[in-house]
Amino acid sequence: MTTPRVLIGHGTENDFVVLPDPDGTTWPERRLDEAMVRRLCDRRAGLGADGVLRVVRSVHVPDAADVLGGDLDACEWFMDHRNADGSHAEMCGNGIRLFLHVLVTEGLLDRSTCEAGVLVGTRGGPRRVGVASGGGYWVDMGPAREFGAGEARVGGRDFRGRAVSMGNPHLAALTDVDVDTLDLTRAPSFDTDLFPDGVNVELINVVEPGAHIRLRVFERGVGETRSCGTGACAAAYAALAAEDRSEGTVVVDVPGGRLSVQVTPGTTVLTGPAVVVAAGELCAEWLDA
Repeated sequence: MTTPRVLIGHGTENDFVVLPDPDGTTWPERRLDEAMVRRLCDRRAGLGADGVLRVVRSVHVPDAADVLGGDLDACEWFMDHRNADGSHAEMCGNGIRLFLHVLVTEGLLDRSTCEAGVLVGTRGGPRRVGVASGGGYWVDMGPAREFGAGEARVGGRDFRGRAVSMGNPHLAALTDVDVDTLDLTRAPSFDTDLFPDGVNVELINVVEPGAHIRLRVFERGVGETRSCGTGACAAAYAALAAEDRSEGTVVVDVPGGRLSVQVTPGTTVLTGPAVVVAAGELCAEWLDA
């Protein structure tokens, strides 16, 4: 494998190594294995990131047909998303905005055709993502589905929250404890019976009931992140549910910036920025090490 192109980008500082691989020949599964993903995401010995996004056509992803089913033909592009530990991830709201931004900036899609949204395949199913009128990008994240209640233990304190699926599992906990004071350098403990595949834990302060929240997230397979799109959606849903509301628009402040989440009974729509920071090539001496 010789000097493949790489991009570095982020959505509200949830950062990714992006691998342009339209035809699936540069980064097939046997090369982009768990060890390679961990090397790429290493913040000292690699490029450093919360995860990896491979930009590839759906037909070149071995498990795309299984996760997309009848929507395979409608999804030309597939967001092959890996967590920093090398594991596959179902969905990422910040990542998919960056994914569309890369498709546009790389000339793979025309920006004007994206205003109404395009379907992108993910391991959480197809997602429609488009260009926002005021700048940035929006993504239809699908409905928030509550499936119970649970607790996470952080720094010796228990935080009770709602179990919410956004295609991936979340525990969204509203608290009066200032989230800036919490220690998220260690993974929270949680109910493994409720979350057998792990869970993203959201700690939420309400700024304005049903309208504005502050959020910190510990993401499974990553650690604390500066932002989490699916976590913002789960948190917005939980904030509205606490007010006995099933719909509304919630401003979500995360350490990396600001997002907006519109919740309805049928879906959630996440809006926010996406930025490509740098582009270059991986050096052979690093690849061969």
